[in-house]
Amino acid sequence: MQGAKNLGQLAACMVMKNVVDKLRGGERRSIGQANEVAKEISGDRKKFAQVFAAMTDEDAVVRMRAADAMEKASAAIPELLQLFAREMLHKVAAVEQQEVRWHVAQMLPRLRLKPRDRGLAVAILLEYLEDRSSIVRTFAIQGLADFAVQDERLRARVIPILEKLTSTGSPAMRARGRKLLKTLQR
Repeated sequence: MQGAKNLGQLAACMVMKNVVDKLRGGERRSIGQANEVAKEISGDRKKFAQVFAAMTDEDAVVRMRAADAMEKASAAIPELLQLFAREMLHKVAAVEQQEVRWHVAQMLPRLRLKPRDRGLAVAILLEYLEDRSSIVRTFAIQGLADFAVQDERLRARVIPILEKLTSTGSPAMRARGRKLLKTLQR
């Protein structure tokens, strides 16, 4: 009986490993099977946890594709992320890889956070505004605006940042900034 139980656990581990294995190989310019993995993890909390952990994998390709799959799955079912809020704020957000950061910037506003943790999320996004990647900076301003919609004090802080970036940022940042300003200034 014990052997059957261990065999079942081993089989479950192999299935879980296969999910992350789908993210391996190739180069960072390709999303590989990230879309398929996003669909697969949306209905399975254990696989979701496995792919979440892969956002800090030693392999940059795996990290990037895991972040992409997590962002897509959490866009469809945001509550899946909630169990991982602290890890997202304290571990994943610290990953310096640009592809992970731009997905983190999209996911942070999906979390239901207490005021202290919300402040940390905002601080992370403000730090991302200093990233070399204009894509990271663009998603960071989107994340800040998403938080600011619910918080008047933050809105007063974010609007001047958006105004500045609409004149000095990349073309994508300027366009996104103008759109976000219209939303926040209503």
